[in-house]
Amino acid sequence: MWLFLLIFVGAPLVELYFLIQVGSFIGALPTIALSVLTAVIGGALVRMQGLGVLLRVRQAMDRGEAPALELLDGAVLLVTGFLLLLPGFLTDILGFLLLIPPLRRALILRYVRVDTLGPRRDDDDLGGGHRPRIIDADWRRED
Repeated sequence: MWLFLLIFVGAPLVELYFLIQVGSFIGALPTIALSVLTAVIGGALVRMQGLGVLLRVRQAMDRGEAPALELLDGAVLLVTGFLLLLPGFLTDILGFLLLIPPLRRALILRYVRVDTLGPRRDDDDLGGGHRPRIIDADWRRED
């Protein structure tokens, strides 16, 4: 609960502080123009990268693969677009950082464990069931 309070109250206050500081240094109108410019440039970059993600999703589906990482990449791009549309310089910095594909992929892989399709090791069961054990069997139905 404290985290949400910090995000929804603290973050706008910090953004407001930086907007006032930049505005007192370069002026109010240039600060507003800079904020609008970052939103326009960020929106265009998010759109371009979003089309690339859409193409990768389509290619993965054509190969018969589940496009899970590509969909997560698209979700992070959606959040990135939201951050870039918000007025403020800290959200713009975070948004532009998330536009860097290797950084975005590293963030996704940091929070999502990806199992490869290699041979199953004996210690896999110790980690909380990362991958289900497949038992091959014959069966028949008797009514």
